[in-house]
Amino acid sequence: MSQAPIWFDRKFEFSFPAELFPNICVRLRGTPARIEEMLNRCAHEVLIAKPQGKWSPQEQAGARDQLTAADLTNRGTDEANHNSHPLSRILTGFRAAREKLLRTVNELDPSLYARTIPHPRLKIPMRLVDHLYFVAEHDDHHLACIWELVKAAT
Repeated sequence: MSQAPIWFDRKFEFSFPAELFPNICVRLRGTPARIEEMLNRCAHEVLIAKPQGKWSPQEQAGARDQLTAADLTNRGTDEANHNSHPLSRILTGFRAAREKLLRTVNELDPSLYARTIPHPRLKIPMRLVDHLYFVAEHDDHHLACIWELVKAAT
């Protein structure tokens, strides 16, 4: 049983200053290396194991190259069939997705970092810096799940 909190039960407060933008970007830039370090030495059987029918470590690491609306049914992950792909493809895709996100936000005018728009699921106003923090927290949620799965298998 996972000790990681259920993602959709998480509550967020975005009261930190927008000046933390560089710190959050560094955190996002480091996520691919942390996933690679966790998964590169795992046996294939560990990578695709689905204890209690939950996502495998490889499915946890799967990523799209663009942000999408929350998929409460997880259909997109199931249809992506991450377990049928080589780990290197998944890791390369994740790294490319994070690099594309960071390249895009780094090209923006800094005045946009604090502009707010409502988050569709959370129903709260979010600044760009809040959204990036949210993405980093989501990445860390999956990293924690991967860590638990790998640790349990070894």
